Amino acid sequence: MLLTISTLVVICVGIQLARLANRWRVGRATQASVFRGVASVPYAYFHHVHDVVSRRPRAARMHAFLAGGAVAAAVALLCLAFVPGAVLLWTFLLVAEACFFVGAVLLVHRRWIDRDDRLSRGNYQLLPVIFALTLVFFAHLTWLLWWGGAADVGELGILVVLTLAGPGWLLALVVDGPMRHAVAGLTHLAMHSRPERLQRASVRAPETALKALELSDGGVAGSGRIADFSWNRLASFDSCVQCGRCEAACPAYAAELPLNPKKFINDLALGLAREGSVQNYAGHGHPGKDAILVSGGPLSDFLTGEHNPAGWIAQETIWACTTCRACVYECPMLIEHVDAMVDVRRHQVIELGRVPGRAPEVLANLRETDTQGGHALGERFRWALDLQLPLMAEVGQADLLIWVGEGGYDTRHQKSLRALVTLLRKADIDFAVLGEEELDCGDTARRLGDEATFERLADANIATLARYRFSRILTADPHALHCLSKEYPVRGARYDVVHHTTFLAELVRQGRLKPSQADSFDVTYHDPCYLGRYSGELASPRFLLTEMGGVLKEMERSGLRSSCCGGGGGAALTEIAGKKRIPDIRMDHARATGAGRVAVACPGCMSMLDGVPGDRPEVVDIAELLLERLA
Repeated sequence: MLLTISTLVVICVGIQLARLANRWRVGRATQASVFRGVASVPYAYFHHVHDVVSRRPRAARMHAFLAGGAVAAAVALLCLAFVPGAVLLWTFLLVAEACFFVGAVLLVHRRWIDRDDRLSRGNYQLLPVIFALTLVFFAHLTWLLWWGGAADVGELGILVVLTLAGPGWLLALVVDGPMRHAVAGLTHLAMHSRPERLQRASVRAPETALKALELSDGGVAGSGRIADFSWNRLASFDSCVQCGRCEAACPAYAAELPLNPKKFINDLALGLAREGSVQNYAGHGHPGKDAILVSGGPLSDFLTGEHNPAGWIAQETIWACTTCRACVYECPMLIEHVDAMVDVRRHQVIELGRVPGRAPEVLANLRETDTQGGHALGERFRWALDLQLPLMAEVGQADLLIWVGEGGYDTRHQKSLRALVTLLRKADIDFAVLGEEELDCGDTARRLGDEATFERLADANIATLARYRFSRILTADPHALHCLSKEYPVRGARYDVVHHTTFLAELVRQGRLKPSQADSFDVTYHDPCYLGRYSGELASPRFLLTEMGGVLKEMERSGLRSSCCGGGGGAALTEIAGKKRIPDIRMDHARATGAGRVAVACPGCMSMLDGVPGDRPEVVDIAELLLERLA
């Protein structure tokens, strides 16, 4: 009897797997290793996935009891079919079913009592009923096995009904329902588009560099159709559990820009359905956009516009993203929202030449002048005319090469740069700058989708750097830090790049800079996304602030869960409007701490936060604070 039921379940699972495989086969091929990927799933699931899930302890307990109890009970029942008299198996089965019961109770509380607003509704609200029926099925089967002998017609009838109502219903939801993530999620982990994220490592910076541009089978850049994504990326879209963690973390959604990352991923999954299918989605939509969407199919353009009224994703949605990776960090299924967003942007820019706001002007400036503002290259160092900075072209080598970045053209950030140079000279550091030879690093072009301009700028900078000898590159710009250290290697160049807060912390530890702690002061620190989540540097800025007598008052969202200032990913250039401004929201977080100063470590964050009007804390770079506090 049990073997018959198991056989039927296996057949049904096979049918559902085949349906999902057929759903994903429209995507492009991938080079991922199947054997290595499957072998990595246990570690990826029990380490990486549960690391994210455990950030919400109640949800973690519910999943552990529910999924763990269900799987363990199913395995125990199957084993008892072969070894019916094993006492240890019976004990294990009863404990597993007890865990399953606890998980079902917690699921009822989560779905029907607690009613977390971030969770999607719809078919997800049926899960407590389905799992309860599955638990009853397990209990009835356990009772039949315990008493042994042949079951009468009535008992078999009950068993058949429970099989269909419990496990059968769960299987029915694998392709078109909330249980799709169970299969798609495991497939996604095994064939992850960023397998380096799942590697075993005790201490390592996050893997955040964008992948090099891949052309589709038809030679098309980026993704304008669902079929342009690789098949494993399609599996990742289907693995979304609609928990709303990305939605809660997204700064664009908080500011009511037309972007909800959860909805975006489900919009992409909609394209896998046949043409004319209505999206089965019962969560929050993109602010200001219609929630009812109809699939055009995997071979149709999915972005709306005058050229494509049949699209189902708004143009504004892809340009509202700041690429801050808060959504990626919070996703329990390890979905790469930002990679998908940039891939769509690449298609729009490279294939169609579409980009909104001031971004076309900035991209044109980068192509024509190698700077975002259309400046002369020599103007980048006008703030340092009296500082007599040594030029690499003249000295040929130095211990430290300072990469100034686009912040050199910003009058507010120039004050921070002058403070940094003064600190380096006080510590007797051998450094030099590139002067007119320094071009834009290409970060903004790449985030906006202009891969060709990024590659040209990167190759030109690499050729320049190859002419000189230096030990490290120092920059106060986290975007340049990430670009030079993590995205230039794909072009064949590897550098030891350090952020100015990391380097200044080294100098303080070595005693070469000695800040005074005579007078304490209240300060809060804003973690730049490209320094924290992208590059893993959280400690050095805080070390410096406390060493100079700062009483650090952390914002509600800080560290790896910090909220974006709104300046990343070219979002400030695309000028997509919302009901609020992202920097205003972040400044509200700073005000709530009661601190008189907001310490920053990024020229972009400085520009965005310093531009917030009204009564607010003073915004100051950590280098300026350190110079002010030197003994």
